[in-house]
Amino acid sequence: MLKERLLLILLFVTTLLSQMDAQKFTLSGNMKDATNGEDLIGATLVVKDLPGSGINSNVYGFYSITLPAGKHTVAVNYLGYNRLEWEINLTANIAINFKLQPADNQLAEIEIKAEKEDQNVTKTGMSVTKLSPKDVKSVPVLFGEPDILKILQLMPGVKSAGEGNSGFFVRGGGADQNLILLDEAPVYNASHLLGFFSVFNSDAIKDVTLYKGGMPAEFGGRTSSVMDIRMKDGNNKKLGVSGGIGLISSRLTVECPIVKDKGSFIISARRTYADLFLKLSNSENTRNTSLYFYDVNVKANYQIGEKDRLFLSGYFGRDNFGFGEQFGFDWGNATGTLRWNHLFSDKLFSNTSFIYSKYDYQFKIGADTSTNFGITSSIEDYNFKQDFSWFVNQKNNVKFGFNGISHNFLPGKLESTSSSVNTIETDNKYALEGGIYLQNDWTINKKWSINYGLRYSLFNYMGQGTAYTFDDQGEVLTATSYNKGESIKYYGGWEPRVSTKYQIDNVRSVKASLNRNYQYIHLLSNSTTSTPTDIWVPSSNNIKPQYADQAAIGYFHNFNNNMYEFSIETYYKYMYNMIDYKNGADLLLNNTVESELVYGNGRSYGAEFFVRKNKGRLTGWVSYTLSRTLRQFDDINNGDAYPARQDRIHDIAVVGMYDISKRWKLSANWVFNTGDAATYPSGRYSFEGSSVPYYTERNGYHFPNYHRLDLGATLEGRKRERYESSWNFSVYNAYGRKNVYSIAFQPKADDPQQTEAVRTALFRWIPSVTYNFKF
Repeated sequence: MLKERLLLILLFVTTLLSQMDAQKFTLSGNMKDATNGEDLIGATLVVKDLPGSGINSNVYGFYSITLPAGKHTVAVNYLGYNRLEWEINLTANIAINFKLQPADNQLAEIEIKAEKEDQNVTKTGMSVTKLSPKDVKSVPVLFGEPDILKILQLMPGVKSAGEGNSGFFVRGGGADQNLILLDEAPVYNASHLLGFFSVFNSDAIKDVTLYKGGMPAEFGGRTSSVMDIRMKDGNNKKLGVSGGIGLISSRLTVECPIVKDKGSFIISARRTYADLFLKLSNSENTRNTSLYFYDVNVKANYQIGEKDRLFLSGYFGRDNFGFGEQFGFDWGNATGTLRWNHLFSDKLFSNTSFIYSKYDYQFKIGADTSTNFGITSSIEDYNFKQDFSWFVNQKNNVKFGFNGISHNFLPGKLESTSSSVNTIETDNKYALEGGIYLQNDWTINKKWSINYGLRYSLFNYMGQGTAYTFDDQGEVLTATSYNKGESIKYYGGWEPRVSTKYQIDNVRSVKASLNRNYQYIHLLSNSTTSTPTDIWVPSSNNIKPQYADQAAIGYFHNFNNNMYEFSIETYYKYMYNMIDYKNGADLLLNNTVESELVYGNGRSYGAEFFVRKNKGRLTGWVSYTLSRTLRQFDDINNGDAYPARQDRIHDIAVVGMYDISKRWKLSANWVFNTGDAATYPSGRYSFEGSSVPYYTERNGYHFPNYHRLDLGATLEGRKRERYESSWNFSVYNAYGRKNVYSIAFQPKADDPQQTEAVRTALFRWIPSVTYNFKF
């Protein structure tokens, strides 16, 4: 408790000291795109006559800075936009909305960060990656569909779950340990088509920030990372239409003012149509097969007055796969966010949010209505969130707030019209999750800055339902019924967070971070890969919350006027109360699924290297991650540590983009990684005339190494006053490597006592063509 109390004392002392300044006044307002009115996240305001002073706009474009009375020259910077300078005479508090013009420079569209060029060196936070949609438009991806999530997996410390698998891994954590927020609403499954696409339509996205470590105290609920995604607000100047037509998918975005300069809306939708080509097949079964996904992003905002603004946003997406009337499987997300921004003063900014989120899947089998059956599962949240930003002065920016989430879990339900199949329904599970936090971003002097904070999180597992206890063999000892709203088990924990930076000189800095994160909900997987049928469950009287402690240190160096940047980060993460499964565990439609679980700890450590060229006709980056991820459970592997599935020692990504001319651009990326850890059979034995495999060592082997080259080219159309267009050509897996998707072990045909491994690959060459337009 001592370190938590010290952090709280430090926060309040900092605030008190900040009030001892001489007479000063506050400059505040919003940073906006002059062409469409979009708020600019992370735009930088620097006071030229006060070296070392400056402020960044928050996620709503709001800024506030307190300066000495008198005349000042301020400069506003945002990468990809023309620099803006403004003369001010501070004799009172004033509000100025800065409107920046996009730079007429095509090279800016392929840079990675939407920030000031040297913020990787000067900013306190570390282990952070920022992207905007224009940052990824030139990188070749599967089926020509721009995908922010896929680009993030080319960055150090972020590992793809692999082709045909959902999710991603960050610094050794599991796929369920990533908190993915879309306009503050959690997204529980971020993948379409089993991981080949993400649910994030780049046409609707304004900004993405991924925290791999040193998370600010305002975020909680996951132990590995936070991905904070913000949707566009919509053009409040004029009607705009954009989209793209590809070989298997198309997309369309419409944005328009509600009232010019006061409010706007955006609607962005896309759909794949591979199923339409199946109608051309000679096979009736193939013609009746459905295979597609769709998603829709909507958002509206309105400025009520000078101090109040409302936002309403939502996402709806679904995948559908069916084989005639014999089989059907669909899954999807729905989110909604209502937000109210209010200025209590020129220094105190408030955001109040009401948030809804749901993920569910449905699985149906049977053509005959008298014999069919279906399985459903879901997780549904209602969330209230209140955040305050207090721009105390140039040196201190304080944030504080709280939130509460009501969780409703439906682990599984089977319904059937057949008298021979009984309806099976697992108990719904209910929980309340909450948190309260306080943090400060403190610039101590020109050399030192620190972001420190403290979060207290809580979780209450509640009825209505039955709570079980089990013996060492997993047999039920007791079953206790609880009424609706009655507390079954309460958990809580302190989560200290601190990040610090030492500025060696203008181009070099050293950073360090330390944080603890709690996680109260967990994903149970029915297979060794992530699939849409995985089940979310809460912490309970048997399942303890997971928590992780991570320490990281990094060195950051820019060269040649920020043309090149280099960084190396090392980290060590220890993970407690992790979940794994007994051999032969039955997770589906099991009311006592907790008896199938085992608990242990894990650790992950590694080094991440990153080199990037930001300017010139040739741009791109190289990332390399050297890491280990281990687990240790008393009930697995004789208690010895073993590799986690995502234990890939080497991960390399090379990305390059080259401007041949103003209209033609080439791009390529090459990836390599050590194969996933896997459990192979150690041998076979005969049982009642059958050859049965047996296993001894968990994850004692690795899949073959994975590598792939993707190529792309973009042809920009001739620009007209009201119309822009481009053609995108790409080839996924250009040299046709048969990367292993799965390995099956089966008896040899000529000798059943011997085992042979059968490899399966998904893709070789995949060409794509997409036509993009905007007017």
